[in-house]
Amino acid sequence: MSKAEKTKQFIIEKTASLFNTKGYTSTSLSDITEATGLTKGSIYGNFENKDEVALEVYRYNAGVLAKNMSRSFGDEFPTTVNKLHAFVDFYRKNWKVVFSNGGCPLMNAATEADDTFPVLKKQVQSSFEEWKKKIGSVIAEGQNKGEINKDRNSEEYASLFIMLIEGGILLSKTTGEIKFLHLALDRILSLIDKELTIIPS
Repeated sequence: MSKAEKTKQFIIEKTASLFNTKGYTSTSLSDITEATGLTKGSIYGNFENKDEVALEVYRYNAGVLAKNMSRSFGDEFPTTVNKLHAFVDFYRKNWKVVFSNGGCPLMNAATEADDTFPVLKKQVQSSFEEWKKKIGSVIAEGQNKGEINKDRNSEEYASLFIMLIEGGILLSKTTGEIKFLHLALDRILSLIDKELTIIPS
């Protein structure tokens, strides 16, 4: 990695929590220089403008979330049901970290960029689509293995999981009561165990 690439990565990592907490449009160049200890000239020497910093930071935040979440679907979990339970456990165990860094980066960016930052909105749409495909592919794999009911629509259940998680995070973060996220996660477990899983006869 070149010196310029290292500086860019430094800026992205140092401002990742800042953008997610304060907002992608509300974060100013002064906020960025304060967080990094770099001059405005140094920031603009590595990025065309603040919007480019915001986009790169969003990609970084979304990438970290996707990487951490994907560990739930690793080979250490032998069955599809184990993988889906681990996916739910990820949010159950890591909500404090997610909340302390401003909440879900996808939801934050989606809400903010809806009408004001179309390029960011497109990035968020892509992130949600990738998330849905990942969960859907795990469910479909389970169907192929005979572990998940083949009559269920994998894409619909993946979408349901995302809606429940995002809704739970939104209510819990807004009210300061974690019970809403736990309620959403409990509902996902119920869907997995009662609607998706094939019970051995």
